[in-house]
Amino acid sequence: MTLNTSHTFQIAKHGLFAILLAVLLPSFFHDLSARHIIGGEMTYECLGQGSTPDLRNYLITMKVYRDCSSNGAEFDDPAEIGLYQQATSGLWSFIDVYNVNHNPVIGIDPSRDNPCLIIPPDVCVEEAVYEFELTDLPVIDGDYRLAYRRCCRNNTIANIIEPESSGATFGVNLTSLAQQECNSSPTFDDFPPIVICAGEDIDFDHAASDVDGDQLVYEFCAPQLGGGNRGSFDMPGDPRACDGITPDPARCLPTYPPVNYVVPTYSPTAPMAGDPVVDINPATGLISGVPEITGQFVVGVCVREFRAGVEISRIQRDFQFNVAICEPTVVAAISADTVTSTRVFSLSSCGSATIDFENLSGNTAFIREYLWEFYVDSDTLTRSERNISFTFPDTGNYRGIMAVNPGTDCADTAILDINIFPEITAAFDFDYDTCVAGPVSFTDLSTTGAPRIESWRWTLDDTLASTEQDPIYTFETPGLKDLRLAVVDNNGCADDTVATILYQPAPALVVLNPDRFVGCAPGSIFFDNLSTPIDSTYDIMWTFGDGGTSDEISPTHFYEDPGVYTITVDITSPIGCTASAEFVDFIRVLPGPIAAFTFDPLNPTRFASFVQFTDLSQDAVSWQWLFGDESASFEQNPSYTFQDTGVQEIILIAAHPSGCTDSARAIIDIQPVVTYFLPNAFTPNNDGLNDTYKGTGAVEDLVSFRMTVWNRWGELIYEGTDPLQGWNGRKRNVGEDSPPGVYSVFVEYTEPRGKQVVLESVATLIR
Repeated sequence: MTLNTSHTFQIAKHGLFAILLAVLLPSFFHDLSARHIIGGEMTYECLGQGSTPDLRNYLITMKVYRDCSSNGAEFDDPAEIGLYQQATSGLWSFIDVYNVNHNPVIGIDPSRDNPCLIIPPDVCVEEAVYEFELTDLPVIDGDYRLAYRRCCRNNTIANIIEPESSGATFGVNLTSLAQQECNSSPTFDDFPPIVICAGEDIDFDHAASDVDGDQLVYEFCAPQLGGGNRGSFDMPGDPRACDGITPDPARCLPTYPPVNYVVPTYSPTAPMAGDPVVDINPATGLISGVPEITGQFVVGVCVREFRAGVEISRIQRDFQFNVAICEPTVVAAISADTVTSTRVFSLSSCGSATIDFENLSGNTAFIREYLWEFYVDSDTLTRSERNISFTFPDTGNYRGIMAVNPGTDCADTAILDINIFPEITAAFDFDYDTCVAGPVSFTDLSTTGAPRIESWRWTLDDTLASTEQDPIYTFETPGLKDLRLAVVDNNGCADDTVATILYQPAPALVVLNPDRFVGCAPGSIFFDNLSTPIDSTYDIMWTFGDGGTSDEISPTHFYEDPGVYTITVDITSPIGCTASAEFVDFIRVLPGPIAAFTFDPLNPTRFASFVQFTDLSQDAVSWQWLFGDESASFEQNPSYTFQDTGVQEIILIAAHPSGCTDSARAIIDIQPVVTYFLPNAFTPNNDGLNDTYKGTGAVEDLVSFRMTVWNRWGELIYEGTDPLQGWNGRKRNVGEDSPPGVYSVFVEYTEPRGKQVVLESVATLIR
């Protein structure tokens, strides 16, 4: 056989470098080397006889899987794979080590088994494949073993003890019988699912294939421990120790212990527990069961190969399963008329055998395939686009489905119920007198291939006018009229149609409000034209019997003179239809008085508030006077004394013998009067006569009054704001008596209507 003659030097160099890293940068090396291995496997293929009949050539393939989103180390490049030989005593000895470089690293899509699964952002898997040949390997009575050992697993693994310190060993045994038979080991057909949904059956076919056609038996088995991150007991911190980070193949002989499961919940044969427990079919390799606990779990799958009832070989896959809560992300749905609780989507087409199906399935990012099936007679017609247009052969009821991701765990199906109904066509006709206003008769002309039409809706002039089949309708206004008929048959098929008519007949009857009028001259009368149908497009001519005319629809006319008047109305529609009416003695205007009066005095005051009123009315026989303060008089020429100043409105209502009245108004201003006089001397000797200096007069309506008294030296002697009070001859009215003499007096006040008054005078104090 061909041995690797450089392995001794490389082992020493790698070991020294690792020891230095472990001593100098222990924390960095710990992070770099831990928590990245998630599985692996090793297989062999016999390539035939070597250079002599007792020699064999083999192709060895190892696959290693890592969590590429972690901060762990890269794949070993090269990886050190040890070759060992078992003596008849059962003891193993080291033969050689192979430094094997890996092929280009490939990523494995976590969603490849379940395209609608939302993968956690930290789940990322890469695969490295190592291949090398063993040439001229002697056939011996014992077994050979190939093994690769490496630290470490993810520290979040839930089913084994101290996962962060539990490395992995991937290897395979070449049994004596396998050597003799030039046997090739089985190889796994597919990669296991990376993410498994909690609460859902796994149902993963973990079968393997064997080129020799041997019988294969499957079982869960315990993965083997490899390197750790603790170092050996005899050389602490040595990364080349058997429980170190990168075990030395020459120092780490088989056999290798299994991982330690967290018992009693987990075991090699029940690595994920579950209800039912997750198990593997020994004959088919189908893994089934329902995991209930989320997390990461180490699982070992062993395949035993039997030939003629004798076990000839055995391979093992070590892998980490991720169990997560999975939410459905795709739901099959289409735009439909109705959807039942059992997700039956019903659509109906009336008069057309072609239906454009609108696909509402989501989330499209997780949909990889669409399948439409329509069951027509005995055929199943299929389509694969998201949105399709499909033509059915005839009227009738058809069934079908629309499935997304059919045949996968991420599948959903919508049941289709399609009805192709006969066509329904809405149509109608109408008839009316175009010149004389009256009802319009509508006739339904709609047709359907269904047994019957069940409903009619007539919308006339923007109003739901009738639900009868053949209604009669009267329009209240003229103009263009929008007509719409909507019909529905017993299949629920509907159609509508529209039309427009120009409705401009003349009114059948001219109607006015009031129908009679009696009023007083002069009189203003509003003629409310209630004739229908009319609008501003009609020509209308009024004559009012007094020579006046109007072309308004509803005019107002003013009658100056008493009398009885006949009016006429002529109406012409835009298409020339006419309607006329004469209203004989329609208006009676009665004579009325002319109210007028005068009064004296024209400018009464507070002190002269007696006013005499004189009637000047014409043709009056009675009078009513209103004096503005709720007082009244029914005399022809009354007099009235006003009790307060200010503006008053006087109203005279004069009545004619016919009962007609007229009114006249006038404004009277009762003016307030202020008088204020200052004396020139006073004698404050307490004799009761002229003891106080103050003004006299009508001062009740004064506002803002102020009087000041000053002596000859400019000293303020007195100040007051009450015109009824005054200066008593003492300083500020409380101090010493002021000496006789002449004093200056200043007075300021405001009259009731805002006039400012300033008075200057002198006061002679006599004692």
